[in-house]
Amino acid sequence: MEELTIKLVETEEEMEAAMDVRFRVFVGEQQVPAEEELDEFDFTATHAIAVIENQEQGLRQVVATGRVFYGDEDSAARIGRMAVDTEWRRKGIGGRILQFLEDEAKTQGVDTYVLNAQVYVKDFYAAHGYVERGETFLEADIVHVLMRKEAA
Repeated sequence: MEELTIKLVETEEEMEAAMDVRFRVFVGEQQVPAEEELDEFDFTATHAIAVIENQEQGLRQVVATGRVFYGDEDSAARIGRMAVDTEWRRKGIGGRILQFLEDEAKTQGVDTYVLNAQVYVKDFYAAHGYVERGETFLEADIVHVLMRKEAA
């Protein structure tokens, strides 16, 4: 039986696993240059991971990640680097990571969230209460749009 856990990154091993997911998704699949995938916010951001554990087989696998950091645009929490491994998409894991990051921001007293959504997944964020703000723009040669959500 497989069990999914969403949790904060707490160890160097978990951080490496989160980065591995990001590199598989953004660098491998989407051809983002490796040097653009890592940035200065990785050191100060709060990172979350989705871990699948199969107790019978003794397997533990990180299959998704995301991060949140503060001090950006009018004290909103900035959510980003949301990535889910291909075989685990469309199973609700991305939504659970997003909710976890929003909840984490709430514990820091922040109830406004912003993110740069790749246009092809903007409907995912809209379904979670995010609203498009402004025009589309290129980030790492991928079309994005700024989206914002105010906590209820």
